[in-house]
Amino acid sequence: MRVDKYVACQVSRATLPLRAASASRLPAFRTLVTKKYTKEHESVAFDDATGVGIIGITKHAQESLGDVVFVDLPKVGSNFAKGDPIGAVESVKAASDIYAPVSGEIVEINEGLNGEPGLINRSPEDKGWLCKIKLSEPMEIHELLTLEAYLKDHTHE
Repeated sequence: MRVDKYVACQVSRATLPLRAASASRLPAFRTLVTKKYTKEHESVAFDDATGVGIIGITKHAQESLGDVVFVDLPKVGSNFAKGDPIGAVESVKAASDIYAPVSGEIVEINEGLNGEPGLINRSPEDKGWLCKIKLSEPMEIHELLTLEAYLKDHTHE
């Protein structure tokens, strides 16, 4: 028994420096990703470290549209003001314009939607994102709805 206790102590001491070294490699800051919504059923997940927001439509919007068959996305490098039309989503039921929830420059589009627009139906707030925008006015994110306010607002439609 005494040997087992001694070995256990030696193992613990041997691993301590490794744990300390691993902890020292962690970043000293945390990024905050804030997800906000519009009354028109767009969402934007804003990363304060990069200043980039990921624009998509909400689950409620895709359910209202039905099966999405075509997505018109903005061009990379385009600049938009908050509220400008940036694209459209067409479904078997209807077509709906997409509006910029914030101002900025489009830095990436979801190329996967060109060949598979149904991603919006299967994963509207994850794999079905529309585009990424570098915010020119980061404070605009605070003008949008929280999840609670969005849910309260759209359940009264």
